[in-house]
Amino acid sequence: MERKQLSKTKKEVIKIYKNSKMVFTEKEFETMELTDFGLGDFYNIGLSLVIYVNTKRVCAKEMALLPNQICPQHKHPPIGNSLGKEETFRCRWGEVYLYISGPETKNIKAKIPKRYKDRFTVFHEIILKPGEQYTLETNTWHWFQGGEQGAVLSEFSTYSYDEGDIFYDKKIKRIAVDN
Repeated sequence: MERKQLSKTKKEVIKIYKNSKMVFTEKEFETMELTDFGLGDFYNIGLSLVIYVNTKRVCAKEMALLPNQICPQHKHPPIGNSLGKEETFRCRWGEVYLYISGPETKNIKAKIPKRYKDRFTVFHEIILKPGEQYTLETNTWHWFQGGEQGAVLSEFSTYSYDEGDIFYDKKIKRIAVDN
């Protein structure tokens, strides 16, 4: 992403975080991660992260999703002696449409751009509104999308080793947009 576009995008993401009424430091905004998952299509497939802590045992982070932005289908497999990441998502602001394995929900709320439709296979919908949360077991296929206004989503988990995530779309690489 070009520097001018990156600056504009960061401002949009920071506005989403501020909408949550949560308090962030300037350093957190300066060091937040923006990822386009190597697709170069941040506004459709992307995610912004502020990581508070990621130790060998626990991880806590805030994720911002722009309106209708998707975090693509992935899972957190066992790595070495780890069983894989277990995570709880808690919606702080906006709406989040979370999709996992299970009975397919008819007429899902998510809006998947046509060019990405074949890159998703799980459609059991869980809608998270502010204050609602959901815990995922390890090694579970999942993906999520911000609602019409975007969303802020907290993640509380065991150790996060994002580089070990498995994405359904083999074109995806866990690559950050230049900060």
